[in-house]
Order: sequence, then structure tokens, then C-alpha cells
Amino acid sequence: MKRVVRHTAAEMLAIATAIASTLTCSGPGKYVWVDAYDPPPQAEKPSLITPGDVIQVRVLGQDQISTRARVRGDGRISLPLLNDVKVAGLTPIALSTELRKQLKDFIKDPVVTVSLEETGPPSIYVIGEVTKPGVYPLDRMGGVLAALVNAGGLTQDACTDCIFVLRQGPSPARIRFTYEALVRPAGKAPTFQLQPGDVVVVE
Repeated sequence: MKRVVRHTAAEMLAIATAIASTLTCSGPGKYVWVDAYDPPPQAEKPSLITPGDVIQVRVLGQDQISTRARVRGDGRISLPLLNDVKVAGLTPIALSTELRKQLKDFIKDPVVTVSLEETGPPSIYVIGEVTKPGVYPLDRMGGVLAALVNAGGLTQDACTDCIFVLRQGPSPARIRFTYEALVRPAGKAPTFQLQPGDVVVVE
């Protein structure tokens, strides 16, 4: 039995908003059908911080600010002086640079290091017109149809021609599927592989 990681409605809204903001460069409403989608070559990716990871933030000479925290479902952690800070999607080096900038308002010439101590299980998001929207463990071999089944299937109001995968990264994409294409053994839809952080949206 698969384990689902539940998040609050506010966290899910924050995640969806963040993804939508990331993909605005593609323009509202734009997409590519899955059969026309050619994924970019897989280059070696830097370690990005994701929800569920545990990170250690150290500020030299400031033990009261240094923090070890697990990244929440909304991609944030809480830090003294700075409150909630968005960390998901950044490398540890990029996050240390960002925290250094923010802490300059409170500390003279802060020295900040960030280390990734634990990585959470890879996950995907299934939202929209599904019975049980939420965050689910990634089944690399199961594909989009398995993600929909894990989320309880489509609701009665779902548009069966309006299933999308929102993919972040250097080449963000909005990839469109039909339910009919997912259940038939032809084309790219049934064998499309999801990646960590993908968002499956049913409109």
C-alpha cells in the first residue's frame, strides 16, 4: 500500500501558486501535447532542496540563529529574525547566498553555510479535479495514470481532455494529456515518466 504524505489546503495552494509563477514564462494557457514533447537532455543536476529535506543553517558566531529544520510542504522553513523563508528549489550554496543578503539587515557581514543533511523521498503533486488531491510518493514506472489512481481518480466535474503535467527546471513545460490516451497502449502518454516535483493538474 502506498503511503501518501498529507498537506494542508494552504500548503497545497502555496505549492500550486509557486509552480504557476515558475511557468508564467510560457504564457497563460500555453501547453504542448505529450506526443509532441521532447524532454531536454538529462544533464547532471545540482542537489536542489525539496520539501521533506532536512537542512542545517549555520551562521558563524550566531548559535541562536543557526537552525536545523525539515523543509515543509510549502517549501519553507522558519528561521530566527527572518521568520518563514522559501528554500525549496535552491541549491545549498544559492540558499546561503540568499540568507546572507537577508541577514545583513540584522548582522554585520554574516557568514552563512547551508548543508543538506537528509533528503526526503521523491514526490509529486496531484491537484485539481481529483478525489484526493495531495502529495504522493513518486512511482517512476507508474506514470500519470498511476498518479491519478493514487489520488482516487477523476471527479465528475473533471475535463478528461484537460490533464496537465507542470514541470519545473531549466526548461519548464506544461504538458497536456487526455484520459483516453493514458489508458490506451499507444503513443507517448502511457509511458511518460514523471520526475520529482512534477505537478499533475486535472482541470
